[in-house]
Amino acid sequence: AGTMQPPSASPCRGGISWQGVLLAVSLLTFWNPHPTAQLTIEPVPFDAAEGRDVLLLVHNVSGNTVGVSWYRGQITDRSRLIVSYSNITHSAAQGPAFSGREIVYPNGSLLFVNLTKEDTGFYTLQTTTAIFDTEAATGEIRVHEKLPKPNITINNSQPMEGEDSLALTCEPEISYATYLWKINSQRIPDGDRLKLSNNNRTLTLFSVTRNDTGPYECETQNPVSASRSDPLTLNISCELGHLVPLGSKYTDPLSWAPGLAVPFTPGTSRQVQPWAMNRRGGLMVPWGGLESATWDREAGECHRLISVNKGVWLRLSANGPDAPIINPPDSHIRPGTNLNLSCHADSNPPAQFSWSFNGRPLESTQELSIPNLSTNNSGSYVCVAHNSVTNLNRTTTKNITISGKWTREHSIKCWVEP
Repeated sequence: AGTMQPPSASPCRGGISWQGVLLAVSLLTFWNPHPTAQLTIEPVPFDAAEGRDVLLLVHNVSGNTVGVSWYRGQITDRSRLIVSYSNITHSAAQGPAFSGREIVYPNGSLLFVNLTKEDTGFYTLQTTTAIFDTEAATGEIRVHEKLPKPNITINNSQPMEGEDSLALTCEPEISYATYLWKINSQRIPDGDRLKLSNNNRTLTLFSVTRNDTGPYECETQNPVSASRSDPLTLNISCELGHLVPLGSKYTDPLSWAPGLAVPFTPGTSRQVQPWAMNRRGGLMVPWGGLESATWDREAGECHRLISVNKGVWLRLSANGPDAPIINPPDSHIRPGTNLNLSCHADSNPPAQFSWSFNGRPLESTQELSIPNLSTNNSGSYVCVAHNSVTNLNRTTTKNITISGKWTREHSIKCWVEP
C-alpha cells in the first residue's frame, strides 16, 4: 500500500495543476504521523478576512492512510464532497461542492483562496487506510468582511436641554461586529444618564444638557478590521428668556405679549429689552421692574440669571394650540331655535379664537351665538385657535344642518325630518 507524501510535495487542485507555492503553504508542518494521536484540524488563521486565504492544516494523520476526502459541513455525505486525494494514484478528484478555489495537499491539508463570506462554516476531513478504516475530524472557517466606515444617526436633531432624551445609533448593523463609543475621544463613562443597548450599537442620553454636545465617535471592530466614524457634535437647543414690559408688575398670564427676541451671550451683561420671546417656549417673566441682568451658561440651567438689580423671576412654558374642539356635538338643529357654539383648545398662553361661516369671517370670540335659526344658517362653521407666542394656528370645521319641523304628540315636543 502507498503512503501519503510529505507536505513538500506538489498540491492538487481538484485535478488541476497549481503552479507556484502560496505563502500559506509555508505554514504547513512536515508530515509526522502519530499513530496514537487524534486527527485534528487547525484553521490558519482562525479568523480570516474576506478575499484572503485560509489553510485547514491537518495534524496526526495515520501513517497507513492512503486517501483523504473533504466535505462541506459536519457530515460525510457524497453530495457535500469538495475534493478527494489518493496517495496511491497521487491525484485529486473534484466533488459536487468543489468551487475551484480549494487546493488539497498530499498530507491532507486544504487551502481556500480568495475567501468569500459564504465560505464561513464547518468542514470535515475523512481519512481512509489501506484496510478501509476511516477517521474523521471537523474544522471551522470564519470569514469576516472588511468593515465599512460607520456613521452615527440621531433620532432628534434639535434636542432641548433638560427636556429631551437622545438616541445615537451606529450604522450599519453588522453581524459579529463589536461596537465601541467615545465622547470627547474618551470611552463612555459610567452614569445614570447614559445607557448602551445590549449590542452597544445604540447609545441613549437621558435629559440632555449642554455638556453632552460631544463630539461623539463610534467604532466597529471584528477580528480582521476596525473602522471609526467621523466625529458628530450635537446641537443642544437652549431656551431664551421671555420678558414682559419693564416696570410693569406681572400678575396675569394674559397680560404679557411677545416682542423682540434677545440672545443671551454667556458671561455678558446687557440692557434687557422691553420684551423677549422664544417661540419654542420657556417663558421667563419678571415680578416687578427690571433694568439690567447678567446671564451665564452654567451647568444645570440653560440660561441662569446670576444677578439682577431687582425683581423675582417666574418660569412658565409656551406651547400649543392643540386642535380646537367645538361643542355641542350636535350637527342637526331645528329651525327657529338658537345656535350656541363654543370652541376650546389647550394652549399656553391661552389661545385667541375666531369664527367663520362658509368662508365669511364672523366674530373673534370663543363662543358664537346665532338666534332664530333658518335653513340659511346651514353650512360650515370654522373655529380658528391662535397662540400669540408660538404663532401657530389650528382649525376645526363643523357642518351644521338646519332642517325639520315641529309637531306635538302626547304633549312631547319633538322634530322630524321633512
